[in-house]
Amino acid sequence: MRVRFSARSDVGLRREINQDAYGAKELPQATLLIVCDGMGGHAAGEVASSLGVSTIIDTFADSAPPDDALRDSFIAANHAIYADGRGSMGTTGVAALFVDGHLHVANVGDSRAYLVREGQIEQISHDHSFVSDQVSAGLMTAEQARTSNVRNIITRALGYQPEVQVDTFSIPLRPGDTVLLSSDGMHGLIEDREIAEVSSMLPPDEATLRLVDTANARGGHDNITVVIAQVDEVDLPTDVAASAAQGPAAAPAAASAMAAPARERPLSRLGMLLAALTLVVLIGAAGFLLANPPSVSAPTTASPTPSAPPPTLTPTASTPTATLPSPVPTATP
Repeated sequence: MRVRFSARSDVGLRREINQDAYGAKELPQATLLIVCDGMGGHAAGEVASSLGVSTIIDTFADSAPPDDALRDSFIAANHAIYADGRGSMGTTGVAALFVDGHLHVANVGDSRAYLVREGQIEQISHDHSFVSDQVSAGLMTAEQARTSNVRNIITRALGYQPEVQVDTFSIPLRPGDTVLLSSDGMHGLIEDREIAEVSSMLPPDEATLRLVDTANARGGHDNITVVIAQVDEVDLPTDVAASAAQGPAAAPAAASAMAAPARERPLSRLGMLLAALTLVVLIGAAGFLLANPPSVSAPTTASPTPSAPPPTLTPTASTPTATLPSPVPTATP
């Protein structure tokens, strides 16, 4: 799979320290992208987010199933942050793994992962926040949640508790898809439709800059981090790719196997009996025709002589004798 990505982080207009962090890891057959948004007072949030990103990268095992590998690396980050701060600091975390034609996402907290496809945007991750729970319960609208005074209260984070629950998601990718990771300093100020428009129209470098500048233009009340990845090429299914690697002769066979129709079901006992009876009737009819062939006169080139004289009309004084016309001969092939 071929993925192009760009990342940008900004302190914003009201914070003294940028407590956001991001990271990327290029693997032999995969790409891993991460965003963390730290919390815990002056400097502590910066430590938590940085430790979260580095631990996820260092402990990620690409030999394990993708969702398990993401979950385990997030759990390792939670242990590392909790051991360092004893619950006094924490961070959100969202990661996107591009592998084998799929996007795998893990998240804890309210940093987000979006998929933009053909101009339409969908949030893949689930916010672990007070207002998100209120919206899910029907007690608050999405617009009310966006402007609520308690929108920054999160219900799950890395490092605040000895154990953490990690959400994972998996979806197939298509060429042309765009995946975006962000902290709430960006998506809290820019609507989803605007995010979709910018990330669809501009290359990753320009799109990240445009989104950061827009968030700052609207107040920049928090740190702002955006990572955008564009999918240029998607891997073939594993079985087709393996067949193609064996040579040109094997690839068409694999493609034919994929397109081969389902095998016909065998006839039932009743169907076989009906087929046998039909065959017996056809054989009998053929034997009868062979034993009693229809009488057909052989055509000749001369005027044929009928086997029996044709009937004649009785002549009268005014009517001459007449005979039936001879049949038109069929040309000899």
